[in-house]
Amino acid sequence: MSEGQESTTERPIPSLGLALIPVATLIVLLGLAYYLFGDTAASGPNQIALLFCGLVAVWVGWRTGYSVEELGQGAVKSVKESMSAIFILLAVGSLIGTWAMSGTLMAMVYWGLQILSPSHFYVTAAVICALLALCLGSSWTVAGTIGIGLMGVAEQMDLNPAIAAGAIISGSYFGDKSSPLSDCTNLATASAGSDLYTHIKEALWTSIPTLLVTLGIFWYLGEPTDFDPGDLTAGIAAEFDVSFLPFVPLVLVIVMALTRWPAFTTIFVGALAGGLLGVVTQPERVLSFASSPDLAPGFGLLKGAWMAMASGFVSDHSSPVVQQLLTRGGMESMLTTIWLILTALAFGGIIEKARVLDRLIQPIVRAAKSTGALVTALVGAGVATNILASDQYIAIVLPGRMFKKAFEKRGLAPVVLSRAVGDSSTVTSALIPWNSCGAYMAATLGVATVSFAPYAFFNYINPIVTILFSALGIRMLKTDPPLEDSGDE
Repeated sequence: MSEGQESTTERPIPSLGLALIPVATLIVLLGLAYYLFGDTAASGPNQIALLFCGLVAVWVGWRTGYSVEELGQGAVKSVKESMSAIFILLAVGSLIGTWAMSGTLMAMVYWGLQILSPSHFYVTAAVICALLALCLGSSWTVAGTIGIGLMGVAEQMDLNPAIAAGAIISGSYFGDKSSPLSDCTNLATASAGSDLYTHIKEALWTSIPTLLVTLGIFWYLGEPTDFDPGDLTAGIAAEFDVSFLPFVPLVLVIVMALTRWPAFTTIFVGALAGGLLGVVTQPERVLSFASSPDLAPGFGLLKGAWMAMASGFVSDHSSPVVQQLLTRGGMESMLTTIWLILTALAFGGIIEKARVLDRLIQPIVRAAKSTGALVTALVGAGVATNILASDQYIAIVLPGRMFKKAFEKRGLAPVVLSRAVGDSSTVTSALIPWNSCGAYMAATLGVATVSFAPYAFFNYINPIVTILFSALGIRMLKTDPPLEDSGDE
């Protein structure tokens, strides 16, 4: 990375006026898209806006001294480096389809209704997701597995889906940013040059108070209700297998994640396991879904499982509630989200190549005179990079790299930098509709980002807590011995 940094500093950088043009254009067009189209803006209008902003950024880069070919390569590089996220999305789509078909989803809903209380659902869901993400190190895996089941339970309890999604995301991101298995945690420590386990210990100082506040809010939002799941659970048990068997795909996913299999492989194997489970235990349902009586039963079963993975499962259940719960999934359902991610990443790659982000961040670094102001500036830069670059990894690496020298000059330990990066760049990515994380959570949980964002309390309280810690001088560890001031960056 040091070679890449060296070459970057030799490249031309736009003036502040030029750098602000694509940013202002993005804000105006995305705001206009949501004004005109509401929640459906992510289904096409946002993509058009991002592509147009990409052309504006190309013009800015060209005026600065970059060739159109170079800027195009920046867009391609950004998309290429994030292809793993796109394939994970496709795998999650398949998993949802086969788990709906096989009964895994209904079994999760059944036991969720048995165990979880509507008045305490939000806080319990947050705790479950926090513990599971802490073990797995992946907010995406948690949201794409147990998160789907919890959303189904919330739906049956007639709870607010936006609050339920906020609880799932809050817990998932606490566990993700606190786990030694998380790629975001490891990336934050690498960009700041801190020790992984020292980082986790220090991150808990800001994460645990944030989680406690978050759980307190979710406890308050839970309202006593006379909801009785008895009739619903009895109906589910009468028609679906609610034994341990439907949970085999979920257990398989958890075991593979714990043993550090790649996320795509883990989730796609879970999808295949769901399809196989449906073929073995629910052949009538699979054949009915395939709707091809002229095929031999073996081919009909294969077609049904294949369709569930490709285009999602469609239930013909007599109950409208069950039908709505089970009609979902498939790779096809993720294509609009992938469209959004591709256009956002292309825009982010262009503005990074043209050094627009560098130009916007450098004055902020220079203007931060106190330690509290420096941490606040870093948090703001992390949020802004998540908005502009549309990619969590860029938002972790770029601010961490650009603020590293300033933190060193103030004698702050590297772990202070890595903690602030995790408390800002990692968690706020899920709050941006066109960021890959925000788009993923919306597609997986079935709730628009603008709807769940106000309830993802952990994700926006955590940056505030880290700013308060810096302002009050709490856990602002120093280097030992303090580093000498090496001059301006």
